[in-house]
Amino acid sequence: MHQTLSEVAQLVGGRLVGKGDQVITGISGIKEAVEGDLTFLANPKYLPLASTTKASAIIVGRDVLIEGKFVIQTDNPSMAFARIVGFIKENMTPRIKGIHPKAVVAEGAVIGDRVGIGPFVVIEDGVCIGKDTVICAGVFVGQKSLIGAGSLIYPNVTIRENVSIGDRVIIHSGTVVGSDGFGYLQVGDRHEKIPQMGTVVVEDDVEIGACVTIDRARFDKTLIGRGTKIDNLVQIAHNVRTGENCLIIALAGIAGSARIGNNAIIAGQVGVAGHVTVGDRAVVAAQSGITKDVDPGAMMFGTPAEEYSKATRVMAHVKRLPRYAEEIKELRKKVQILEDKLGNTK
Repeated sequence: MHQTLSEVAQLVGGRLVGKGDQVITGISGIKEAVEGDLTFLANPKYLPLASTTKASAIIVGRDVLIEGKFVIQTDNPSMAFARIVGFIKENMTPRIKGIHPKAVVAEGAVIGDRVGIGPFVVIEDGVCIGKDTVICAGVFVGQKSLIGAGSLIYPNVTIRENVSIGDRVIIHSGTVVGSDGFGYLQVGDRHEKIPQMGTVVVEDDVEIGACVTIDRARFDKTLIGRGTKIDNLVQIAHNVRTGENCLIIALAGIAGSARIGNNAIIAGQVGVAGHVTVGDRAVVAAQSGITKDVDPGAMMFGTPAEEYSKATRVMAHVKRLPRYAEEIKELRKKVQILEDKLGNTK
């Protein structure tokens, strides 16, 4: 990064208090920042650090001033700082121009304007790639798959045949989109494979983390809704449909034909059973197991998951079980003494 404070303020739509020609060469947290860095202050509890940070400038709220520091006043310091980070990240994004001579691109593939294709990429027949998309080294794209405009496919991603990827999609290394759904029929002592003839559709503005697996549908499609963000090491089974703008966190597993509503959050290590519906805006806390439908807006926790406040009360009682056991033992002794006394009076 090498931007003046005036340029940074203009980028985030903020008001600069300080020298506009001060040059920013990096970004960092408020504790770790050094001279030349830009940092931000969003949480008031960190205000004491603002006077001791070595950062050259701080992004703050609209009415915040810090004595002896250059500041950029904004409506949302966290969002403004994220925009700066995004600006830097964009400049660090792989810039592959044209088709590398060691890429294998079928004659029947349609490649849009300004597409970059790295070495050892395989693009099979009938593939269509939209303009400004970058395909990094070692990616495989199967027959008749579609990738929209402005997408970024990091190295060693596998996109199987007849898969559709939307515009501005980011897929990180090691992910497989369109692997066969896990479907078998038991015939005697054997498991006979059920052909998985459907597809996967990933809509616009989705980001898929590293080593994610998204299975193709048995029929029809597995769908990842617009704007959904998927963390690393997530398994999404055949015929699953997520809504728009979902968050699905690392190590979650969603079984076949489950439905996830718009803006739902599936936290880390959550398991969702097959054919279950998680409603819009629902939140499933980490390590929970969803075995039945979840109402819109609900917050769930535990295995099997219950409404969050109920589940935490139950957990609190479980932790007290040793104490309860001792109390019950003492009560039994007292009851026995009373029964013995009553028996002696008869």
